Amino acid sequence: MKLFFYLSLPLFILDQLSKLWIVMAFPIPPEMPRVIEVIPGFFNIVRVHNTGMAFGLLNGNPYSNWIFGTIGIVAIVGIVNLFRRGMFPDKLSKVAAALLLSGIIGNLTDRALPGRGYVVDFLDFLPPFYDKLVPSSGGHFPSFNVADSCICIAAGLLIISAFRTPKEETATPKESES
Repeated sequence: MKLFFYLSLPLFILDQLSKLWIVMAFPIPPEMPRVIEVIPGFFNIVRVHNTGMAFGLLNGNPYSNWIFGTIGIVAIVGIVNLFRRGMFPDKLSKVAAALLLSGIIGNLTDRALPGRGYVVDFLDFLPPFYDKLVPSSGGHFPSFNVADSCICIAAGLLIISAFRTPKEETATPKESES
C-alpha cells in the first residue's frame, strides 16, 4: 500500500498534470501543429491524440477506447489480485506492479475523461538512425507520455525480476527478539 502512495500516486499525478498542460498549451490538432524543440534534432514536445495502443496500433478504430478501456480495467483488477496473493515477492517486482498501476490508470483516465476519449502523447524523440530502421517514421519514434514510460519501465523490471531469485527477507534484530 505504501508503494501506491509513494510511487503510483505521484506518477499518476505527474502524468495527468503534464497531459493537462499539453491540452491547455497546444491547439487541437490539426488546426495549427505546434512543436517545442527542447533538444534540436533529438527531442520535441508535441500534442498527439492516440485512441489506440503502443506505437499507434488501432489508432482511429471506433471501438479502440472500449477495447483498451476494458483491458485496462481487467489489468488493474488482475494486478491488485496478484499483489494481494503475494505474487510480487521482492521489491523489484512490487515496484514494477506499482509502476504498471500508475501507467494503466493514467492512460485509462485519459480515455474516460469527458470530451477526451483519447490518450494524450507528447514526448517526441528522434533517435539517431531511427529513420533508417523505420523509413516511414520521418525519424520520429512514436510519441508517448509519462504513463507509457511507467508501463515500459515496469515491463523491463518484471522481466529482470523473473530471472532473479528473490532474496529471503531477513528479520531485523528487534523483530527476532519479540
